[in-house]
Amino acid sequence: MKITIPNAARPWVAVVAVALLAAPVSAQPKPDLNDATEKAMKAASAKVAPAIVKIETAGGAETTLVAPKKGGPPGPPAAGIRKGVGPTTGLVVSADGYIISSAFNFSNKPTDIFVTIPGRPQRLVAKIVANDQTRMLTLLKIDAKDLTVPDVFPKKDVEVGQWGLTLGRTLDNNVDHPPSMSVGIVSATNRIWGKAIQTDAKTSPVNYGGALVSIDGRVYGVVVPASNRAEGETAGVDVYDGGIGFAVPLEDVLATLPRLKEGKDLRRGLLGVSPQGTDVYNAVPVIGAIQPDSAAARAGLQVGDKITEINGKKVPNYSTLQHIMGPMYESDELALKVLRGDKEMEFKSVKLLGTTTAYVAAYFGILPMRDDASPGVEVRFVYPKSPADVAGIKAGDRIMKFGPAALPAPPPVANRAAFIAAIQRLAPGAEVKVEVKRKDGGKVETVQAKLVPVPDEIPEKLPPATGKKEEPKKEEPKPPLNVRADLGGQEEKKDDKKEKPKLETGYMTRTDEALGREYWVYVPDNYDPKVSHGLIVWFHQAGQGGKDGERMAKTFEDFAADNHFIIMGPKASAETGWKANETEVVVRDVKTVIGQYTIDRTRVIAHGQANGGEMAFYVGFNARDVFRGVCTVGAILGNPPKDNIANQPLAFFISGGDKDPLIKDIVESKNLLMEKRFPVIFREMKESGKEYFDVKTFNDFLNWADSLDRI
Repeated sequence: MKITIPNAARPWVAVVAVALLAAPVSAQPKPDLNDATEKAMKAASAKVAPAIVKIETAGGAETTLVAPKKGGPPGPPAAGIRKGVGPTTGLVVSADGYIISSAFNFSNKPTDIFVTIPGRPQRLVAKIVANDQTRMLTLLKIDAKDLTVPDVFPKKDVEVGQWGLTLGRTLDNNVDHPPSMSVGIVSATNRIWGKAIQTDAKTSPVNYGGALVSIDGRVYGVVVPASNRAEGETAGVDVYDGGIGFAVPLEDVLATLPRLKEGKDLRRGLLGVSPQGTDVYNAVPVIGAIQPDSAAARAGLQVGDKITEINGKKVPNYSTLQHIMGPMYESDELALKVLRGDKEMEFKSVKLLGTTTAYVAAYFGILPMRDDASPGVEVRFVYPKSPADVAGIKAGDRIMKFGPAALPAPPPVANRAAFIAAIQRLAPGAEVKVEVKRKDGGKVETVQAKLVPVPDEIPEKLPPATGKKEEPKKEEPKPPLNVRADLGGQEEKKDDKKEKPKLETGYMTRTDEALGREYWVYVPDNYDPKVSHGLIVWFHQAGQGGKDGERMAKTFEDFAADNHFIIMGPKASAETGWKANETEVVVRDVKTVIGQYTIDRTRVIAHGQANGGEMAFYVGFNARDVFRGVCTVGAILGNPPKDNIANQPLAFFISGGDKDPLIKDIVESKNLLMEKRFPVIFREMKESGKEYFDVKTFNDFLNWADSLDRI
């Protein structure tokens, strides 16, 4: 058979032919690739090993990740992992005795720290010099000289797919032996808002503070737990066995070393803005809220400004802004360009702050009527002695216009959502002008009021919350938003001709089709899709596996029917309990229910007891686009609370029994939240241990839940 070779292929054939003719008659043995790789890895480890030190601590609190008291419930992020217990790892960064390590290794605040260096058998006392609070690193100093400093792998040369070896000194008592090694690759760069390299090599408390090393023995970075959703020295520990680990580039560590050596903690640089809306990846970066006395406030940025550029880099979305600013520190300066309306404005030398003044929600003192199709906001209830009460506002009046008193005329109020947004832009102490249409006689009057902080107050009894659902007359055009346009942006699809199928009510067990996880839902029999419903998400105690679903549904049955609430409960594993990395799964189920029923987004509550309450805290803070309230019974905060922000408000109802061993820690959790200026209701139940609510506290909780949309 004759084979025809295309002309285009002939040069390549010729090259192959020459290569074959030049080849020796007897083939040489091929080198063993596995042997060569193994030798290279051992050589890389041996090159860095003198800089990998062993760290031991003594004293401090030997606590679990989130439950500080013996006998307390295991915490949601990583039950069973201990903080700062046992030996850990560090990396030499300066020949004169400076060592960097993960802040996780010292989160128990040890009283004594000892370092052992390869080739030097004597343990040396170490002192903490400073902390990098944004990359969660701790700098130590020992009395030693001529230490081995590893070579740095430049950040610009790091590529996905390169070998990555994680080295640690935890498992072997003899530091002259090779460090422990886990092998993987660099799986991503510029992670955790631009602060970390990602690897699939094993990272865990075994090698936190150790090194991520290249195949040629240069150090990519320092291994740390990290998370793009949480902050603090323990953030990210919960996913240590998930095939994803992180390392702070050593190049960045060395760049900040001079400042750390001065003994000054480095804090994250904050601009002090929050986005408008929750889509940080696709939506344009419009400022939705500005923290008081923040860098943004001092520079003159305003709510509604669209950020277009930072330090010469285009900013198409809020995620890009976070990546640019993630690596920056307090006192760093940046240049901003924004669009304010049609005008481009430039802000040069905006100095970032390490802290911002806590946002304090402003309060007018009314509850609005819900499901109200008419323009303005009908007043459902007026809080006694509130600014609204002092100004003469009465139940049944309708707020038509509202705005700062300095304006010539207050702007119109379209609905409840618009009223809430207007309040969120103001601070306590602001003077406002209110145009009100009186219930009796329809007289229109303009009054003034001075806003105050949200008080610790729950009404004992509330009137019905649902307004008249009048259909618009045929000759009149329909309003641009439907009856429930005040439910947090939900807009009903126009399909008036087709009758929608009646949704199921009662107690139901459901399964997430994609993940196979179960959750339960209770919908009252009087459910009406034209009426907005609150949603309470119950987090059961660990070990119950969600078996208390029917009991909890029965507990809320009357309240749900009378006050239009739906109750649901995700289920945790009976063996492991709640874990922080289940947050996205839980939120997915919650959003499924929100999509099926008419849910009022201002009244979505995470509720739980004991470690279920800890999970409620965690989910509330890490899914703030969904939840507006957190209610806990006998639970403590597992992590420091995040900042209070205007356009994602979060209110708390915290309770505990006076005989609960954790009561002091429950009170401390309340105090931490109040320091961040969150609205907090606290109830200590008398003659109670770890039980659920007593009758009085339960009634207070129900009234609190039904008044979360107060303005």
